[in-house]
Amino acid sequence: MGKKRLGTLEVSALGLGCMGMTGFYGNADRDQCIQAILVAFEQGISFFDTADSYGFGDNEALVGTAVAPFRDKVCIATKVGVVRNRKDPNIVSINGTPEYIRQQCIASLKRLEVSTIDLYYLHHVDPNTPIEESILAMSQLVLEGKVLHIGLGEMSAEHIRRAHSVHPVTAIQAEYSLFSREAENHIIPICKELGIGLVACAPISRGLLSGTMNPFTNLLSDDFRRKFPRFESENLTHNCKIVYALSSVAQGKSCSLSQLALGWVATQSPSYIPLFGTTRGPHVQENIKSLEISFTQSEINSINEIVSKGVVQGSRHPEMGKKFYGTQ
Repeated sequence: MGKKRLGTLEVSALGLGCMGMTGFYGNADRDQCIQAILVAFEQGISFFDTADSYGFGDNEALVGTAVAPFRDKVCIATKVGVVRNRKDPNIVSINGTPEYIRQQCIASLKRLEVSTIDLYYLHHVDPNTPIEESILAMSQLVLEGKVLHIGLGEMSAEHIRRAHSVHPVTAIQAEYSLFSREAENHIIPICKELGIGLVACAPISRGLLSGTMNPFTNLLSDDFRRKFPRFESENLTHNCKIVYALSSVAQGKSCSLSQLALGWVATQSPSYIPLFGTTRGPHVQENIKSLEISFTQSEINSINEIVSKGVVQGSRHPEMGKKFYGTQ
């Protein structure tokens, strides 16, 4: 697998997002998830993404265990700032204070069983803490050797610029897919201006662009997508019509819809890193084949036309998430 650069950081052309390995989409088998990470590494993926809030730290522990045999050959990215309530995980707050960032960094290092975090993201902006203070705390962690590179989650161009003025930002992680293109409005332009890399999370639109969902899909009771407007019954019925239309394009290219969706993101820029999530080794292998796909301009136009004509219904985040992301 080829490499791409996120600022000064070199990573594999695809990344594996590990969020779903500890909840969010329902229970996941730990051994199966570790096997998926091993398959990813064997197939050339060296970029693994987690966060201290995923599984209340269990996700970091899982990733740390899985990559231990080849730690020096991979890049681990984790995040700080999101605080989930253990009694009710739907209650979420943001903490970007210097004290909390340092405390959580030390805890993440312990769970990951590493001495240094390759890429450390501020997950979201703390509305009660100037972003300069948060980034200054993270830059101190860089000076101490606990962190190599600083990244940011999805936030406004103003916050990105302010953060970058304190310490160079290596990467922005933002949702970007055929169904979620808001990043083109302000995040992608500021990344280009400042030389920051883009990690495109949810490139398969949380499974919607996998082609495996239909209007009658019954999500598990603990699947967090139940709260997402895009997956509500009427919206899902409409959105699946767009998916069906895109499936015909995929069939014409002899690829799966997931491969088409990932290939589309990768085609937008040689510096974009699609970050897909799965808990199964076979899905990892399937998604990696997206790197073999090339598009003619006519095909790109056709894909864009299908999506623009259908117009995806439902925001990509529930109401509680909008205040953290700033957009729909």
